[in-house]
Amino acid sequence: MPDNAAAFLDDLPPLRDVLAAHEIRATKALGQNFLLDLNLTRKIARAGGDITGKTVLEIGAGPGGLTRALLAEGAGHVVAIERDRRCLDALEELAAAVPGRLTLIEGDALEIDEYTLTPRPSRIVANLPYNISTPLLFKWLDQLDLFESMTLMFQKEVAQRIIAPSGGKAYGRLSVMVQWRCRAAALFDLPPRAFTPAPKVTSTVIGLEPLAEPRAPAEQAVLERVVAAAFGQRRKMLRASLKQVSRDPLALLAAANLEPTLRAENLSVEEFCALARAVA
Repeated sequence: MPDNAAAFLDDLPPLRDVLAAHEIRATKALGQNFLLDLNLTRKIARAGGDITGKTVLEIGAGPGGLTRALLAEGAGHVVAIERDRRCLDALEELAAAVPGRLTLIEGDALEIDEYTLTPRPSRIVANLPYNISTPLLFKWLDQLDLFESMTLMFQKEVAQRIIAPSGGKAYGRLSVMVQWRCRAAALFDLPPRAFTPAPKVTSTVIGLEPLAEPRAPAEQAVLERVVAAAFGQRRKMLRASLKQVSRDPLALLAAANLEPTLRAENLSVEEFCALARAVA
């Protein structure tokens, strides 16, 4: 590798040898699909911007493909969360090669308190396990004061829902709640053949940058109720779907200056916030 930060890689065995030595086979129950190509993992590590000297949180580190890349790109400290003991044994060998720069946490990322793990602000860079990617994202939306940025890999279908503008079929609850608090952009796709084993879907890396303030004022709990009601019956007009949150949807829509014949997918994030304020 051309840079000094990556010099440690020369002394490490190939990741496929690591998988064989530790008898690591991807487990469907853990949502595992390993990314072993260092060119691709370094592309992901660079996607969130310069991480030189930064603390980076990685979820589902697996055998360490992305972990190696983060360290090679100059991360000052990587905190890697992994629940698979086989992978942790392999990661301990990597930690020994970069003393003081890699902390391993055994546990379930959905249950771990990130506030106890990293300084503020830190960054998340992760190839997320598909089976918990959306719950993890909603968890982090409540912790945005901790993060400077998030560079995350999702199934392409989920990524498209996150970044979708209003007016289309992909636009929904996930779009509104993420875009209310973050700038979101798709960065690049990775084909199934990039992974071991190959999943049946294409993956997309997205970048999320927390906003200093939400796009429009609203109480989060109320906004969540309104958005869930509207998209829970997305084929219906708002005058019908909003009966779950108001006895008089027509008055609610009038207060928000919205036409009752609109459907959920027609509303911008700001208009959903106006509805939430009317409910509150």
